[in-house]
Amino acid sequence: MSRPAQPRSARCAPHRQQSNRRIWLAIGISLTGLSLTPVAFAAGSLPQGGRYVAGTGTIAGAGNSLVITQPGSTRGVIDWNSFSIGKTNSVTFDNGSGATLNRVTGGSPSAIVGRLGATGSVYVINPQGIVVGPSGVITTGGRFVASTLDICNDAFIQGGGSLTLSGNSNAAVINLGKISSGGGDVFLIARHDVINAGTVAAPNGTAELAVGEQVLLQDSAGSRQVFVQTGSQGTVVNKGRITAAQISLQAADGNVYALAGSGTRIRATGTASRDGHVWLVADSGRVEQYGTITANNADGSGGTVDTQAAQLTFGRHAAVHAGQWNLSTPDFTIDDSAAHTLQRSLNAGTSVDVETTGANGATGDLGVASSLGWSGPASLTLAAYHSVSVASGMTIANSGAGNLTLRADASGIDNGGSVINGGTVDWSKSTGIVSALYDMNGSFSPGTLVSNATWQAPLYSGLVTQITGYQLVNSATDLQNVANNMGGNYALGKDLDASNFAFTTLGTLQYAVATPFTGQFDGMWHTVSNLSPNLDALFGDIGRGGVVRDMRVNAHTGEADTGFYYGIGILAIDNYGTVVNTFTSGENTCMGCLGAALAGLVGANYGLIARSGSSAAVATGGEGAGLVDNNYGRIDQSYATGSVTGYYSHSVAGGLVVDNSGSITQSFASGAVTATTPIFVGGICWGCSGLGDDVYWNVETTRQTSSGGNLPASNGLTTAQMSQPASFVGWDFGPNGAWAMPTGATHPIFRWQEVH
Repeated sequence: MSRPAQPRSARCAPHRQQSNRRIWLAIGISLTGLSLTPVAFAAGSLPQGGRYVAGTGTIAGAGNSLVITQPGSTRGVIDWNSFSIGKTNSVTFDNGSGATLNRVTGGSPSAIVGRLGATGSVYVINPQGIVVGPSGVITTGGRFVASTLDICNDAFIQGGGSLTLSGNSNAAVINLGKISSGGGDVFLIARHDVINAGTVAAPNGTAELAVGEQVLLQDSAGSRQVFVQTGSQGTVVNKGRITAAQISLQAADGNVYALAGSGTRIRATGTASRDGHVWLVADSGRVEQYGTITANNADGSGGTVDTQAAQLTFGRHAAVHAGQWNLSTPDFTIDDSAAHTLQRSLNAGTSVDVETTGANGATGDLGVASSLGWSGPASLTLAAYHSVSVASGMTIANSGAGNLTLRADASGIDNGGSVINGGTVDWSKSTGIVSALYDMNGSFSPGTLVSNATWQAPLYSGLVTQITGYQLVNSATDLQNVANNMGGNYALGKDLDASNFAFTTLGTLQYAVATPFTGQFDGMWHTVSNLSPNLDALFGDIGRGGVVRDMRVNAHTGEADTGFYYGIGILAIDNYGTVVNTFTSGENTCMGCLGAALAGLVGANYGLIARSGSSAAVATGGEGAGLVDNNYGRIDQSYATGSVTGYYSHSVAGGLVVDNSGSITQSFASGAVTATTPIFVGGICWGCSGLGDDVYWNVETTRQTSSGGNLPASNGLTTAQMSQPASFVGWDFGPNGAWAMPTGATHPIFRWQEVH
């Protein structure tokens, strides 16, 4: 049969007509943790009473088949009296790469026990319910959507980036058969129940099961696409198999059941544009996991699994095989079942991050009430909104290279969170590290800590001890309070904005260093921004034994240090200790200073600076350096990309340093370097010795043909040469090397910077 297009107004709610023919297929399903009453579904031989209400196309039937043809790759909407496919029947949508919305306006549920195929995307909307029977097979080139919630015609035809589905039906969407999308996604959406006991495959897209009264369906090439906006206390159940690049089971205020069975039932495989990712989400409901969930990226590396719920339950076979498993819940106690699940996952190489949120009036505490241990390199993070505790007699242990982080006050709000170890942390057989992070107003009860007597800190890690307790720095005030104990261990709890805070450089008096910093300061890869210290430096003196690592500082300074003639960097005035993986940006300027010596990172270095850099602009009437003014120690694998300007006739400017009496290796400078008198300028330094053969500068951006030191002119590279790894003799750009050259980059970066 053929139906001409018949225009009609956009409609968000379906008609509720009763079909003239009803053949009921009763299906009853009993699933662990869920009891469903039998649901009746229509089992007509083919869809009936179809007509286009938006867009154009033809509907033609012959024998046991039905063919819907849509011109080009357009979008169309068809209203049907009923939409079911008998076991020996087939329905084909020849819709190019377009999309066809099929809305059932009669009173019959849809039963697909035959075949449904499409070149493009197919949406089936039926508020009476949809079931794909055991013999049902659905294959599409684009999306397949089965939903009891409705969509507005106009929004669908416009084909924008998002669609809103809504409705109040209590009918279910159930798959007992095979649903696959070769080039798109599979979405099963209902208000009350969505159940997969068959197979779902979307190898190049997402497979998402969701329940809610209102759901947003987006078009995303790189992440999940279904988001529940209004909950319905519904249930999502997977007892079948789901394979897709990314997978999401979402119930908002309802329950999610990932049930056990032979093999992996939920497997995310990833693509070139989508990381392998699985989401199990029931924000104010329950997630129950009984089987194995696997997530891998297209390159074979481990993907990510996110589990978020008000309550978490794990069966005796539950495990996650991925690169990272993130669990979020209001508060949590790791009992025997949870500990065994975490152990299985950690032993499979999955790093686990458990975080409590304190939502819904919960305390936000995280307790370890069962011992757990694992071997291998996977890491475990236990982060509590308030406090973390290990019960008496319990042991957390690793044999391998795994790390353990026990963190209180995970939100960084200075809530007095503590780390209380009443048991044992045993890292005697591990080369990994243990970090305990607690609020400045909280406490650390170490309990029994057993370290590895043969442990050695990894090269350029900046680590001092294998097991370390840190006070959290969560505000500019906390940062200032470091001055109260310059020998303590600290960690940034989050990014800090120091705007409008009158910060005093730590450990200094005007013109003199009062107390050096001799502790550990771990930035945890966070940033301190808009810092304006009185002396233009965060630290006055990083003393011998002091360490600053893994942080970024953005500063805007100027004129405040007029008359202060010592070398001043954004991070520190002097470094006698260790600075690694630390970076500065912004500016360090004193245009009115006739003799001030300024630098992007450190004024004078007597210790070690490694894998660090500065993009800060430096301008002064005295000495200016992109990284360090005077180097008497070691600078390894570091760089400066900011501009350096000397304003007066005797001003000196160096792209990386001004004077070097120490050693500099595998480092470069690429920022513009200028001074009033050209002889006082160097691409790398001014008047240096001791530069390693593997130090380079950009002759085009620095505008300097000489290094200013002992380097040959050939170490001055053009921008094109700076973009080629082969130009840097002795530098390791291999998969495990220190350096990387991203596509389109104009200079190298450290390989770990691609992650951080």
